[in-house]
Amino acid sequence: MAERRTTIRDIAAAAGVSVASVSRALRNLPKVSPETRSRVKAIAAEYEYELHPQAARLATGRTWTIGVAAPLFGTWFSSRALGGINSVFAQAGYDMLISTMTAPEDRLDFLQGARSFCKRVDGLVLMGTFVSAEGGSADSFFNRPVVTVGEHLEGAGSIAIDNRLASRRAVDHLIEQGHKRIGLITGPVPPGLPTPEPEQRRLGYEDALREASLRIDPSFVAHGDGSAGGGARALSTLIAASNPPTAVFCMSDEMAFGALHAAQSAGMAVPGDLSVIGFDDHEMADALGLTTMRQAVTEMGVEAAELVLAMVDGSEPPSDITWEVPLVVRSTTAPPN
Repeated sequence: MAERRTTIRDIAAAAGVSVASVSRALRNLPKVSPETRSRVKAIAAEYEYELHPQAARLATGRTWTIGVAAPLFGTWFSSRALGGINSVFAQAGYDMLISTMTAPEDRLDFLQGARSFCKRVDGLVLMGTFVSAEGGSADSFFNRPVVTVGEHLEGAGSIAIDNRLASRRAVDHLIEQGHKRIGLITGPVPPGLPTPEPEQRRLGYEDALREASLRIDPSFVAHGDGSAGGGARALSTLIAASNPPTAVFCMSDEMAFGALHAAQSAGMAVPGDLSVIGFDDHEMADALGLTTMRQAVTEMGVEAAELVLAMVDGSEPPSDITWEVPLVVRSTTAPPN
């Protein structure tokens, strides 16, 4: 007769704890005392038992999977956030199931699909989906604990920044340096995706100028497409004016990189002839000496992952966190000549 295989229930009986506690101990999840964890692991080693994912699912009623949904992966923001999210889930023993859109205009279909997607996961992290634009709350869309990154959604945990305030601080820095002619390179608004970021950052730019009694000049605003190439083209338009700006605020670091290249190509010294400030603190920003507003996206991803796991576990209610965006001063800003 074949030898009977050890089960998770055998380990629980030998340790004198519940099956769920065995699963948590072997997955290094919280809410297990160090003594219990050590005892369970010692018994599991003695029995040469390894936790099977399906056994854990059956024992606890969980999928041990968290969904991560975003309109577009591969952008700087989503890639950095996803790295932070994955680091937490991997350490906690959770799998990650990703859902994305093929195009921004498919957003409503995407949200409908995300509702079905929720049946396969214990919780959900949304990045840049802007469910809040549809009204209602997380409970009206998803029957799972939800954490959003980049927006505030009623009934969900959220990790977001104040784009308007952060942009105002960026322009305040240029004003404090003595600049009075300050340009703006705006970011794109993808069709079908109601992101408030470009509008909020534009309003922050105008707030700073208005507070300093400086004129809001439409000719000092040029549109970029979010890329380095778009930033270069936008700056070329601004400096071609008869009375060009002495400083420029770019809504993203990637556009700022293009602006720096365009300024160099035009024979302008940065920051001697033109000061440039970006937004994000992209990993290339330090190497290029770019002054910028630091959006700690990896850390925001970590916080979002930890929060959704705590909500799934029932140890924390949804939290609405506004992340600080500090100014990082490097070598691309200085008083005007």
